[in-house]
Amino acid sequence: MSKTIELAQHLEKLHINNMYKSDFYWTWDKTDEELDAIFTVADALRDLRERNKSTRIFDSGLGISIFRDNSTRTRFSFASACNLLGLTVQDLDEKKSQIAHGETVRETANMVSFMADVIGIRDDMFIGEGHKYQKTFMDAVKEGYRDGILEQQPTLVNLQCDVDHPTQCMADMLHIIHQFGGVENLKGKKIAMTWAYSPSYGKPLSVPQGVIGLMTRFGMDVVLAHPEGYDVMPEVEEIAKKNAAATGGSYKKVATMEEAFQDADIVYPKSWAPFAAMEERTKLYQAGDQKGIDELEKKLLAQNAQYKNWTCSEEMMKRTKNGSALYLHCLPADITGLSCPEGEVDNSVFDRYLVPLYKEASYKPYVIAAMIMMSKVKDPVSALMALDAADKRKLF
Repeated sequence: MSKTIELAQHLEKLHINNMYKSDFYWTWDKTDEELDAIFTVADALRDLRERNKSTRIFDSGLGISIFRDNSTRTRFSFASACNLLGLTVQDLDEKKSQIAHGETVRETANMVSFMADVIGIRDDMFIGEGHKYQKTFMDAVKEGYRDGILEQQPTLVNLQCDVDHPTQCMADMLHIIHQFGGVENLKGKKIAMTWAYSPSYGKPLSVPQGVIGLMTRFGMDVVLAHPEGYDVMPEVEEIAKKNAAATGGSYKKVATMEEAFQDADIVYPKSWAPFAAMEERTKLYQAGDQKGIDELEKKLLAQNAQYKNWTCSEEMMKRTKNGSALYLHCLPADITGLSCPEGEVDNSVFDRYLVPLYKEASYKPYVIAAMIMMSKVKDPVSALMALDAADKRKLF
């Protein structure tokens, strides 16, 4: 029996009917079994790919990608996921579209969706705006389907918003599951989600928020650490607290990186901007106040510079369990002595974890493909079994 068949049999036991024709905004909207389904299908698709089996469930159709912020890994992961399933990717470049001439979100949404099966959107730069844009866009798509403009209703994959980065955090989680030999081995494991110094400002809060919102679902001991003033959204912290209480894990905040790293099994040192500063920046951009934006940037860079000791150094790593915690990062990292004079992580630490970091990133295309498949295929169990029985991909 192949690994794919074993995974399909596990999938059959899960309650996942509500995933069909659903959007994926953030992880805490999904049940434990629905998250399990994403991990299961991702592993099955990877197994099929490794055995050179075709994974095409579409013979035509588009995956529309809309990146309102820069991206390497997520952009190519979305394209890879769509191609894996048989979809062609079309990227919407807003600078080359009629958006610059006043085209509304509603109009754009319908015009790009005529033969689309999935829409991936990244909009992470402005507090209160990213999720709002995704929701506005998909509401317009749903209206277009109801009004008979669109023959089919595309589904959304959130490729990062101002609140959550579900494809990244799900990929991180799948990496952790494999590193520790299964979900059953995660209970009681300590993960330190810590702020780290960066010589740039304005990094989104969605990764740390996504991590505390997801990792607390697995009975882990999740610790958030940041300097004073670098708070994340309080509503996401409330989600983390409720998750931890429900799973027998824990969630707490500490004031130093040293305390967070102490005896940690997993560390995730990553810079982000203060929530209050991101709110202020959003208002300045909305007002077109470039002078105010420049002044805010100077203030925040100076504020960051007060905490250069918040870095993942060799000494800091020695505090972790057996001095060898699993190091995670969404990439690209600010690497001391390589990409910048001082940054989030020492070059020697980063270099030692290079292979597992790249493996961590390699789960993202499969996670995205699983999200698409679960929203578009009514009977994913039968689909996986059919793919397993089908011919190999043609290689010439």
